[in-house]
Amino acid sequence: MQVANITIFTERSCAVRKARHTPLSVFIDMVRLLARKIAERRNRNALLELSDDQLKDIGLSRGQAGSDVHVYSRY
Repeated sequence: MQVANITIFTERSCAVRKARHTPLSVFIDMVRLLARKIAERRNRNALLELSDDQLKDIGLSRGQAGSDVHVYSRY
């Protein structure tokens, strides 16, 4: 049985969420952003080390391997 997870934000709940931005939470958010960017760079560098045949096997071209477009879109 699946339960729908629906969240409705009211003006008050949004105001409470905004008030929670303590210096520690801002620092943690910045660390998470930095970690995500480092991981993205590591993945991009790994793709750039692959040969054209290996890129073709996973459905990417050399131009797509160097861009962030393939990360967000599979069209």
